[in-house]
Amino acid sequence: MTQTEQKERAAIYAVHALLAEGLLFPGMKIGLGTGSTAAPAIREIARLAQSGALAGIKAAATSFQTEILCEELGIPVYSLNSRQLGSSLDAAIDGADEIDPQNRLIKGGGAALLREKIVAYSAKRFVVVADETKAVASLGAAFPLPVEVVAEARVSVAARLRETGASCVLREGVRKCGPVITDSGNMILDCRWQCPVDPAEYEALINAIAGVVENGFFTRRQPLVFIGKADGSVEVRGSA
Repeated sequence: MTQTEQKERAAIYAVHALLAEGLLFPGMKIGLGTGSTAAPAIREIARLAQSGALAGIKAAATSFQTEILCEELGIPVYSLNSRQLGSSLDAAIDGADEIDPQNRLIKGGGAALLREKIVAYSAKRFVVVADETKAVASLGAAFPLPVEVVAEARVSVAARLRETGASCVLREGVRKCGPVITDSGNMILDCRWQCPVDPAEYEALINAIAGVVENGFFTRRQPLVFIGKADGSVEVRGSA
């Protein structure tokens, strides 16, 4: 299977496994992630909603991109602040950029990490779908850790991050001049460490830096992970 096929296989497998276990159900409140792996899961959820198997679901979207996809597919989207969602979700399903053996994650390759983390940490169950290239021995060496910062703190935050041994690059736009601006109006510093760092420690340490809005380490929730493989199989890690 190609990488794209692995993503689609993992996403659709996960949706049906969750449905069979009663973790997806009609009328539920669900967080929907951002990116090329979350998208096929969202499309399958929309198909099941239209068929009646997931009728009446209410969604929280993690980005403008996901909101637009939900609009196209007929999935109603609400703010976590709304009465319909009441600040909590039954489940959230999303992709990941890296997954280590403890199921800790790096997310934010699509610059949606702030809303992704709010949604993931507001859900009773957090589900991750990925292809096998996302499974790594340690986080933050190959794929950079995104750190979302307010514009006025870009230089000071980068200086503090370099003190931890990180190299930092301001993420630039594609087909747009200048830096990437997130859905919340902030900038992204992409950071790498030559030596592995403790993701749980650094999730808290980085967020304590003045000017940091959020970072892409996801360690405080243990997700249920579905990983599509080249041979067509799906590896399941963790439990709901």
